[in-house]
Amino acid sequence: MTPGIHAVGLVIRQPTRLLGLEAFSMQLIAGIEEALSAEGRSLLLHIVGTLDAELATYRRWAEQEQVEAVVVHNLAVDDPRLDLLAELAVPAVVVGGPSRDLPVAHVFVDNAAEAHEAVDHLVALGHARLARVSGPVDLAHTRTRTDAFLARCAHHGVTGTVVEGDYGEASGARATREVLAADPRPTAVVFDNDVMAVAALDVAREAGLRVPTDLSLLAWDDSPLARHASPPLSAMSFDVHALGVQVGDCVLNVVASGPVRSYAVPPAHLVTRGSTAPAPRA
Repeated sequence: MTPGIHAVGLVIRQPTRLLGLEAFSMQLIAGIEEALSAEGRSLLLHIVGTLDAELATYRRWAEQEQVEAVVVHNLAVDDPRLDLLAELAVPAVVVGGPSRDLPVAHVFVDNAAEAHEAVDHLVALGHARLARVSGPVDLAHTRTRTDAFLARCAHHGVTGTVVEGDYGEASGARATREVLAADPRPTAVVFDNDVMAVAALDVAREAGLRVPTDLSLLAWDDSPLARHASPPLSAMSFDVHALGVQVGDCVLNVVASGPVRSYAVPPAHLVTRGSTAPAPRA
């Protein structure tokens, strides 16, 4: 614990407009803040647009001794942030991560199990052509979800394709148009967040497709946006606030010089609503 410092840093690298739309980040922040404030600590939040700006923020925080630890969000493949934070001697806690054996304290989310459940549900409804609109492919949890999605499709003997998005509304619409242009087109699409899935509803209507009669849609991350869509979106529901609280508890252990630990949270579970139905007949 660093004397006189009672703040924990969190840098969110995404457009500010998206932060206001996407429920995940706001719920995560609220959970972390809840755990920290109970122990008299605060969360220092900074929003940036690039990796260079994020790395510069860590250097400034370390030089000015503004934080006693940092929460690392959206771990990338070959992520340079952990090496920099180790060099700066700033303790780090990772949200998620590809496995349970990271060298730093982290809270593990079993994205593979969640991908399996999504595919199993759609296959049980008779869908044999599945697609997935992912988040950025350089993110570790995106890779995990994609690998698990494709492996589960192969396990069931169904077709699975993946198109990259960036979590934003425009990319969700673009990726959906690309998915629907395939011949034969998929009959079910899984989206990596609620914003892209809601955008897909409009694209489906433009294409003259009825959801869920002609096309089933399933979102990752449940939210009011998903629940109030028309039709309401089936979703992989995850208690993001509880994840944030667990991350905050992990941070408190780290700043108290506790051992490096791997925490785990229950995986998301499927909530079925009006956007998924049996596959249309040929």
